[in-house]
Amino acid sequence: MIDTNNTPGTAHKLLKSIFGYSSFRDNQENVIEAITSGRDVFTSMPTGGGKSLCYQIPGLMFEGLTVVISPLIALMKDQVDEALSKGIPAAFLNSTLQKEEISQIYSKLNRKEIKLLYLSPERLAIEGYLEQLEQFNINFFAVDEAHCLSEWGHDFRPDYLILSSIRSHFPDVPMAAFTATATTKVQSDIIRILGLKDPLVVRASFNRQELNYQVKPKTEVLSQISGFIKNHPEESGIVYRLSRKDVSKTAAYLIGQGLKALPYHAGLSKEERSQNQEAFNKDEVDIIVATTAFGMGINKNNIRYVIHGDLPKSMEGYYQETGRAGRDGLDSQCVLFFSTGDISKQQYFIDQIDDPTEQVKAKDNLNRLIRYSTVNVCRRKQILEYFDEDHRGECGNCDICNDTTNKIEATIDGQKVLSAIIRTNEGFGINHIIDIVWGADTEKIRSRNHQELKTFGVGRDKSKKWWRNIITELIAQQAIYQDTERFNVLCLTSLGKDILFGKRDFYISDTAVSPEKEGLSRNDLLDRSDFQDDDLYKRLRDKRTEIAQENQVPPYIVFSDKTLKDMAQIKPQNEEEFLLVSGVGEKKLEVYGPLFLPIIRDYLEE
Repeated sequence: MIDTNNTPGTAHKLLKSIFGYSSFRDNQENVIEAITSGRDVFTSMPTGGGKSLCYQIPGLMFEGLTVVISPLIALMKDQVDEALSKGIPAAFLNSTLQKEEISQIYSKLNRKEIKLLYLSPERLAIEGYLEQLEQFNINFFAVDEAHCLSEWGHDFRPDYLILSSIRSHFPDVPMAAFTATATTKVQSDIIRILGLKDPLVVRASFNRQELNYQVKPKTEVLSQISGFIKNHPEESGIVYRLSRKDVSKTAAYLIGQGLKALPYHAGLSKEERSQNQEAFNKDEVDIIVATTAFGMGINKNNIRYVIHGDLPKSMEGYYQETGRAGRDGLDSQCVLFFSTGDISKQQYFIDQIDDPTEQVKAKDNLNRLIRYSTVNVCRRKQILEYFDEDHRGECGNCDICNDTTNKIEATIDGQKVLSAIIRTNEGFGINHIIDIVWGADTEKIRSRNHQELKTFGVGRDKSKKWWRNIITELIAQQAIYQDTERFNVLCLTSLGKDILFGKRDFYISDTAVSPEKEGLSRNDLLDRSDFQDDDLYKRLRDKRTEIAQENQVPPYIVFSDKTLKDMAQIKPQNEEEFLLVSGVGEKKLEVYGPLFLPIIRDYLEE
């Protein structure tokens, strides 16, 4: 029988007798003391940091019932099964239960035989349900995955907003919010929405030292994913893909390679999703291939790697997804395969967002992930900076710090940019500096006689996109900064001056380099595929017809037959290659690239 008296030392006794640990981890004891003293709490801890213990022990110490709000049905079952295995009286109520099972749980609640009750926010939203809960002696509410409350969180769920009503029904019952991913903005949102009163705020470090972060240039992604997995035999791992179609293709490919893999996405039946997740949890298969619909709060602690075959949607989501590896504290790998083609995919989805505010937020998320994937700066430092946590870099556990990335010396190109900034008295922003280096003929340049500068046109042999990448790298490596008080003009730091005057070298990561910078030409593409594929040509023509009809213009206005045939022959796979198609300029790339490139990529994967 569990001793639930709230006396000095009780928490430590429960920690040992129920959970088998001799000491608390950082922050756990402070959180438990605050809750058991009746205080509200906001707790942000990384995945694997021991959040559940912070509400389970108080739940055992309180005389009455603890209600845990949890977002995923599968997670609830796992948590209750684990609690029951430890002798903790727990139950859950959700749509998977039959009437008889629900009736039995309410009977146990009335007899005070349950200490932890897990509920979904959807159940709380049922009219009159909060009033129904008032009949039970509830001593404590715990809100798990609390970032779902905030529109700034990576997994905002409108149904979670019903939780704002808890405080009015239970004004004197302590409440605690728990999350593994929350910026300070999300934190403020959660505290406001839940009505937490003078809460203890605990922000544990987000630094998961056991995770190794790597970004690799994406070429043949299916064979790259398979190759990585074959080098980690009989280890559990998750492969994330952006679309359901890619999930199915990847799972089928891995199975064809003799690997034990299963798919997981919202297009599968509830039964199949549940069966596949259970097979993964029980180590009956090694790999689950999934969209981001999989894994929030997953309890499996022996995941050794997380692979992203596509660019994630946000840094917060990426951190949450990679955080599913290494929950047992053992070394684990987080690999992201990146190509510039991912950018156009994401941009296409962003362009479909109607809400201007949401669109800006999505673009900011995309830009941050692009920077993470391309700049030559410690991966861990960039992740932690997103969560407002300082890190000096040189973490010793990412591809940048371990010097396993292919670095390209770009000192001369860096000096060209830095010289242009100095010669314009550090008075202009990114676009104007690019125009100077590239040699653009603009009114702004002519009116200031900047065409007379020694640096004017010194970079005409490379694209504007290349020079933007150089500037992004210089900013990321803190060689230059944007002066926010002077309209984001570029200024040099002491490091920038060292690079300019040849005292320091400047390197960039190869993930920042597109095929164009490596000298890719039409001939290279023709060598790769020297025939026009009629089936692909038909698909491209059908898409052209669809676009023309939507815009009420003749098909040739979109692309000529010659352009489509050229496209079907050289088969471009990213923005730089798309520009090499006859009849495609910058504007056509911007408007139609996101529509035609996915068709070509899907065809090639098939």
